[in-house]
Amino acid sequence: MTEVREREMLAVVTHGPRDYRVETMPVPQPGPGELLVEVEAIGICASDMKCWLGGPLFWGLDNAGGFLEGPVIAGHEYAGRVVALGDGAGKKHGVGIGDRVVAEQIVPCEACRYCERGQYWMCQRHWIFGFKRQTHGGMAKYNLFPANARVHRVPDSLSAGEAAYIEPMACAWHAVDRGDIRQGDTVVVCGVGNIGLCMLQIAKLRLGGTGKLIALDAKPYRLELARRFGADEAIDVTAEDAVARVRELTDGYGCDVYIEASGNPAAVQQGLEMVRKLGTFVEFSVFNEPATVNWTIIGDTKELNIHGSHLGPGGYEPSIRALADGSVDVRPLLAQAYPLDRFDEAMAAALSGDVLKTLVVPV
Repeated sequence: MTEVREREMLAVVTHGPRDYRVETMPVPQPGPGELLVEVEAIGICASDMKCWLGGPLFWGLDNAGGFLEGPVIAGHEYAGRVVALGDGAGKKHGVGIGDRVVAEQIVPCEACRYCERGQYWMCQRHWIFGFKRQTHGGMAKYNLFPANARVHRVPDSLSAGEAAYIEPMACAWHAVDRGDIRQGDTVVVCGVGNIGLCMLQIAKLRLGGTGKLIALDAKPYRLELARRFGADEAIDVTAEDAVARVRELTDGYGCDVYIEASGNPAAVQQGLEMVRKLGTFVEFSVFNEPATVNWTIIGDTKELNIHGSHLGPGGYEPSIRALADGSVDVRPLLAQAYPLDRFDEAMAAALSGDVLKTLVVPV
């Protein structure tokens, strides 16, 4: 086993809604099969923001029974370099000291029904980095990858910010996979924020120059980026009737695939109205409020395919390749990087909606 000399580090620790504290924590020591990684940079995700705001998915009703189990070091969008190896870890994960790595968000148990069927991303115990005490997140100088972590190598050609984008981009990749896009399709990406703009670029690769690619959002700067990334149409949902416009563009039928990535409950009913009969609706977002819809549209009216999308299974390796060869570009999405002890400023910037990917650098 190898280890680092430092025994303490600063970390952003989640205690409750709007109660994230910069604290001194012990540097974890890797056990058998485990990796210790020095974090290069970490992104603030929409789920981090909704957790900070007190979303019931994370905290439950009356702050009881939610998914988050704290106190826990926050963050799940990060990569770094291996600085220490537990016994057997190098062979298990195929890495050595100094290698750049990223771990998938979930650390599966490998024993439940889902894991045994290869559906590890739906693991019953569901340990996610940054949300469970057993899997502290990356808002610290060092982070421990448990023995069951699913580890991928990261090329040195990627910047720290691009490497931090691998996790959200893998989520985008899986969501596009769930859309089962075919050449010639009209594809709508609703919500072109950090992950939506990745979805847009991946969908463009799938369409291969055919069909139509449509972006929906309420922020003009995001729609302008969508146009730069290849959207054929970029519709401001606050300025025109998006459903009517998409029908107009599709001879009255509606889109073939609708990917919901806005996090706004109103986007669900909009999508059900916008997608054609026998079309596919992909639900990706995390909502802080319930979405109320006309359920009849799904069955009796249109016989839709409704696909959920969770985490990024199968998306890590293609995302790493796409970032490395430039076929997907996240550099225009990277905003300011803040040191760890200015986390409150970083969260405020992310919550403003005026920028895309806000980074925290654990120095």
